[in-house]
Amino acid sequence: MAQAAQTSTAPPWNWRSSHAQFAVGSVVICLLIAAVYYRVLVKLVTDWWQIPDFSHGFLVPLFAAYLVWEKRETLRSMKVAPSWGGIAVMVLGLVVLMVLGVYGSDLFLSRISLLILLAGVVLCFGGRQFLKELRFPLLVLLLAIPLPAIIYNQITFPLQILASKLASGLLPLFGVPVLREGNVIELPLMKLEVAEACSGIRSLMSLFTLAVFYGYFLEKSNLRRIALAVASIPIAIAANAVRILGTGLCVQYWDPDKAMGFFHEFSGWVIFLVSLTFLYLVHRAMSLFPGKRRQI
Repeated sequence: MAQAAQTSTAPPWNWRSSHAQFAVGSVVICLLIAAVYYRVLVKLVTDWWQIPDFSHGFLVPLFAAYLVWEKRETLRSMKVAPSWGGIAVMVLGLVVLMVLGVYGSDLFLSRISLLILLAGVVLCFGGRQFLKELRFPLLVLLLAIPLPAIIYNQITFPLQILASKLASGLLPLFGVPVLREGNVIELPLMKLEVAEACSGIRSLMSLFTLAVFYGYFLEKSNLRRIALAVASIPIAIAANAVRILGTGLCVQYWDPDKAMGFFHEFSGWVIFLVSLTFLYLVHRAMSLFPGKRRQI
């Protein structure tokens, strides 16, 4: 009887200790990671602050943290099964940081190595099921990492040309004769150059990020979430072409100085709000076709 009573009153040390070890271990490792990646993180936040194209980066870690917090009950109910494979993933992340990031002077790979290291921490202390459950928050963090210059330039220039073609094709419909040479649109009163800043990459990346947020909160179907994210790309491109069209019309029928000053800056915010409206309309159109739902 005494033995039975002792057995029944024994505390569930396995469950509590495993989750406590996972939590404490994760906190300690994260502090060590912060120390190792101090310069990388400072430069990343500086880019968010100084480069308008990547200012949406401030929202991404908050969104990822919310995703983890939302899954807290699920994570508590899961069995902690540490995996030695996590150590290999962590070593891979550090190798990428040291060999390719530091000695190769590749800032993009240094930042990617941080995500590899975080995945290794989750796998090492939590196990495969934890990593599977947290895969989406980890992937979301990719949105906070600025593209490398070689890829960024390969995207912006085609966007400049495409925006120039669309705007120069629409302006004659409003009685404005144009002559386009590359990314330069020649109007009767002046020339409009679709510079890198006017390529639409800023609104495209911001709208794509917000489309991911929007899809997660307001849509349960993974397929529709992906469709919303993809739909944000042509919406952003078309919106930027409309912005250039409006600038050209202001140059021709209003005041060139105001068109390149106040209107050019103010229209960016207006067009972005219009883009969000079209994204909402796309989602409303999707709701007309019921489908299967599956939560990430």
